[in-house]
Amino acid sequence: MSDFVKMTINDIELKARKGQTVLEVAEENGIYIPRLCYLKGINNEGDCRVCVVDVDGQNGLKSSCKLEVYEGMKVNTGNEKVKSSVKNSLELLAANHSFECWACSREHNCEFLRLLRKNNVQNPLAEKQEHGRKERVIRDSSVSLVLDSGKCLLCGRCVSACHTYTGLDILSINKRGSDSIVESIDPISIDNSGCVYCGKCIQACPVGALTEKDGIMKVQEALNDPKKFVVIQPAPSVRVALAEEFGYPVGTNVEGKMYRAFDELGFDDIGDVNWSADLTIIEEGYEFIDRLQNGGVFPMFTSCSPGWIRYIEGYEAEYLPSLSSAKSPHMMQGAMTKQYYAPKMNIKPEDVFVVSVMPCIAKKFEIERPEMQSHGHRDVDAVITTRELARMIKYNEINFRDLEELKPKGQLSQFTGAANIFGATGGVMEAALRTVVEVLEGKSFDEVEYKMVRGTEEIKEATLNVHGIDVNVAVVHGVRAIKEFFEILKSGEKQYHFVEFMGCIGGCVNGGGQPITLPETYEKNDFIELRSKALYDEDKDMALRKSHKNRAVMVTYEEFLEKPNSHRAHEMLHTHYKNREYLKESK
Repeated sequence: MSDFVKMTINDIELKARKGQTVLEVAEENGIYIPRLCYLKGINNEGDCRVCVVDVDGQNGLKSSCKLEVYEGMKVNTGNEKVKSSVKNSLELLAANHSFECWACSREHNCEFLRLLRKNNVQNPLAEKQEHGRKERVIRDSSVSLVLDSGKCLLCGRCVSACHTYTGLDILSINKRGSDSIVESIDPISIDNSGCVYCGKCIQACPVGALTEKDGIMKVQEALNDPKKFVVIQPAPSVRVALAEEFGYPVGTNVEGKMYRAFDELGFDDIGDVNWSADLTIIEEGYEFIDRLQNGGVFPMFTSCSPGWIRYIEGYEAEYLPSLSSAKSPHMMQGAMTKQYYAPKMNIKPEDVFVVSVMPCIAKKFEIERPEMQSHGHRDVDAVITTRELARMIKYNEINFRDLEELKPKGQLSQFTGAANIFGATGGVMEAALRTVVEVLEGKSFDEVEYKMVRGTEEIKEATLNVHGIDVNVAVVHGVRAIKEFFEILKSGEKQYHFVEFMGCIGGCVNGGGQPITLPETYEKNDFIELRSKALYDEDKDMALRKSHKNRAVMVTYEEFLEKPNSHRAHEMLHTHYKNREYLKESK
């Protein structure tokens, strides 16, 4: 019995696999069907009625995202009946939409606006019901996330994305009928809803109903303040994703142009979080060595990902002693910028304003934690996402593609290849092993690649014999995988020494603050693989590939920190965490 069926779409004879939907077959064959609520592998409820088609022998139009193909099926995607229905559906959605396109973060890549233009929707229904619109509700109490019901289309993509990627089900469509609204478990405060701020709901949204909390205005105010010395520092993964906002192929590394853009935007100094990634490896690595040699708490967990930190504090707080006390790299860099680097230039810490460019909206929450300060000064003053950086460049009419490359000369912008791979899942573990193994063995090794911890498998495990000790390591990424790993841990089936956790699948390259791409493009490219490859390629091309070989880091120990894990290092570079299991109890 054949696994295929013969069918036609718009009189074109096609061969389709059984179980496929009409939409899938059409897109595979380059036949356009408009789509809105559909998101491959995440949401296919068919509620928006934008992807409807006309099928011979069937009454009424059918949603192509749910309709499975069958032998002899005849489909029409663009007759007058279909066109009229699609346009009517779009008009109804537009009638309740708050159009502020000029001020919307999705101005240049709004799926809804694109559909309205393509279908010549004039929005007459909105004019007829000017006083009958549903009440607009804006939830902006969170430090990371804003939800605007006035722009929401109730497509359900954010709700499904939250379920698919995390299983936490923070979002839902509450109320009924015309009063329906997407809200978090705690409608007043997303912060108290158990959300880990992975940001996948934002990336799933077809419009600007869900966005990161804006950080651009705060940064611009600092740039306009002559009393402030404004320093910018990008995360490793930003350089391999920013290019997509300016039409480059996925996975293009635009590090040099990014630095030049910082200069054009008026920042006083350019650092690089890659520098503090090397610093983090030394602090975290020596912490692990101390635990290994002196009977410390095992397993030891990495602490770079604030989404992961939100998860363990809220859902598995009994394991908090396993967390490394090391701050995340950009927080370390902020502290060192204000307390070490600026004073060397005769600049007071209170006059320094540190801006981090991050692939992650959870970083906005992280900088507000009261623990993240040194000597009374916030380590980092503002976080903008990769998307926000792109908007700043566009707002200032900087022609990014024409920029000449720049290489900063400052001490806190020098890094090794080990730092660069922090942006990919397994990168923190690999970077740590490059240092830990050499320190414990007391000698240098030519081979620096630990490929057993690379790849996209969501739970990876390996055992290495280091100085006579079998060290069990694991790499875990994505909230669902984290939940699964804790089940393994609690079962006692396996024992681990060192575990890398990342809140997002694929690590930071796939963070919730990275560029938003139209679904049709995203589904045809492996963004995680391509962005990660760009990081590994840069690592391979670098002369220095081990964090403890970064002279620009080691000199800070000589001049300021004294030695890894010293008292001063703990004051500046380490922190503690809180039991937030009220988040779990709120569900």
